[in-house]
Amino acid sequence: MFRKAAVTTVSNGNYLQGQANGRLPSMDSGQPAQEGKVVLKKKVTLLRGISIIIGTIIGAGIFISPKGILKNTGSVGMSLTVWTVCGILSLFGALCYAELGTCIKKSGGHYTYILEAFGPLPAFVRVWVELLIIRPAATAVISLAFGRYILEPFFMQCEIPELAIKLITAVGITLVMVLNSTSVSWSARIQIFLTFCKLVAILIIIVPGVIQLIKGETQHFKNAFAGNDASVMGLPLAFYSGMYAYSGWFYLNFVTEEVENPEKNIPLAICISMIIVTVGYVLTNVAYFTTISAGELLLSKAVAVTFAERLMGSFSLAVPVFVALSCFGSMNGGIFAVSRMFFVASREGHLPEILSMIHVRKHTPLPAVIVLHPLTMIMLFNGDLYSLLNFLSFARWLFIGLVVAGLIYLRYKRPDMPRPFKVPLFIPALFSFTCLFMVALSLYSDPVNTGIGFAITLTGVPAYYLFIVWDKKPKWFRKLLGK
Repeated sequence: MFRKAAVTTVSNGNYLQGQANGRLPSMDSGQPAQEGKVVLKKKVTLLRGISIIIGTIIGAGIFISPKGILKNTGSVGMSLTVWTVCGILSLFGALCYAELGTCIKKSGGHYTYILEAFGPLPAFVRVWVELLIIRPAATAVISLAFGRYILEPFFMQCEIPELAIKLITAVGITLVMVLNSTSVSWSARIQIFLTFCKLVAILIIIVPGVIQLIKGETQHFKNAFAGNDASVMGLPLAFYSGMYAYSGWFYLNFVTEEVENPEKNIPLAICISMIIVTVGYVLTNVAYFTTISAGELLLSKAVAVTFAERLMGSFSLAVPVFVALSCFGSMNGGIFAVSRMFFVASREGHLPEILSMIHVRKHTPLPAVIVLHPLTMIMLFNGDLYSLLNFLSFARWLFIGLVVAGLIYLRYKRPDMPRPFKVPLFIPALFSFTCLFMVALSLYSDPVNTGIGFAITLTGVPAYYLFIVWDKKPKWFRKLLGK
């Protein structure tokens, strides 16, 4: 029904192209590497795994989402509650993905797990919507924050021109694409450095905030739950903003075949990263409210910078630089991981064959990286940041909920599957229900953006039958698909 990927490979310039039918062995399959064959190497250690997760989670979210969460919850106390609950829910989801990553040792993340549990149609729809909506929109959201913060020191006394933000953002996106196309090792090393910068940026906010609490600056926490009542329409959007800020815990599963000792390192990296991020996020939000009132936070376009200006004087110029580096690291980690999903989907026959090619000398999935560049640019120059956030969240959490439901299904469908790491059944049940409930509520809360996301998701069904199932394609059409 759908094109199988290639096993035998022959050199074609700088790339290797598949020629025969059959499935490519995964890196831990035990099958011997064939002569002249190029594979992605196991270069992701525990430290690099932690840096991928933390470096991708801590990006634009903690510096953008406080505004979105407070706006949709209506009070300081409720916003801090949402931050805490989102952290716990994200930990539950991360634990579910830790189990999936240790029992299904293939790269590809969401796509691979849906393929294993539910078959090719929903898996194709997942990678289709990732390529068209989720990754371009997510990269645009993160990179817009990068552009705003990198320019902040030059426009301290006036408004930053939107065109300037988008132009510098386009440069940042291009740099990330070039980096991930050039070297896996350098991409990982830079990610470790940028993760360190992120933690420094968080500490620069937390430490002065703790000092403010010690001094008794708690006026903004009095009557913390007073204010506008949270509505049924606002809460799912608040949770979307919170879950977006925590999103990234699943990216290590996209590169499973490149992880050293995945049975041990995947659960360890996920648990260590989520504890650090959750504690850091809650303390950062507490620190904000020691200095900035709820009304002031809603008016601020750069919350971390406003906070730094109040407490640090001239040193506040360093904060937007650290935040910009943080966003750049999140861009880098996301592109590094998601390109592997496109690589695996092409290997399985669900995307054009060129996306499963690896550069002979650089050992990077170069075509799978650069395919995102034009779509991201379209999103960047044609989308509002908060609309994009709601736009991508519907499709993302719909399929994450489906993946975790697939974990429950696999427990019954394949009970004998080796599971080196196993979570209690109530965790995937609660997490998948929460995801699907948020998705259903969002259709009511924000029908325009979520409706657009739902409609584009549904286009994956006819696309599957057109591109994958239909065998009698014209010759020019097959050539276009690389078949």
